Amino acid sequence: MTIERIQQICLELKATTEDIKWENDLCFCVGNKMFLTIGLEKDPTPASFKVPEKDFNDLVEREGFKPAPYLARYHWVYVDDIRRIVDGEWHHYARQSHRLVAEKLPKKIRQALGLHEK
Repeated sequence: MTIERIQQICLELKATTEDIKWENDLCFCVGNKMFLTIGLEKDPTPASFKVPEKDFNDLVEREGFKPAPYLARYHWVYVDDIRRIVDGEWHHYARQSHRLVAEKLPKKIRQALGLHEK
């Protein structure tokens, strides 16, 4: 897995924007709220993303995963190397994180972004 491939996956999601924050983190957002971050200046390359509360404990028990610093209380996980996750899993985790963050946006913002409720 590469940074560019994760970037491609994230940018395919509706209303996604990207930005560099804290000088070296590539952040993907929906409605100005982060849903996935990638550390650009570390080797191996780490990432963080939001997961459902029910999946959090199981995921942080996987090798190379842990609660994300500063964001664990919101059920964000940190993976120490993006290569620990295969392409299909990245699709799943990026979509899921995007959805979880988008669902918390005010209805007016979701509508303006074209994020219709199911």
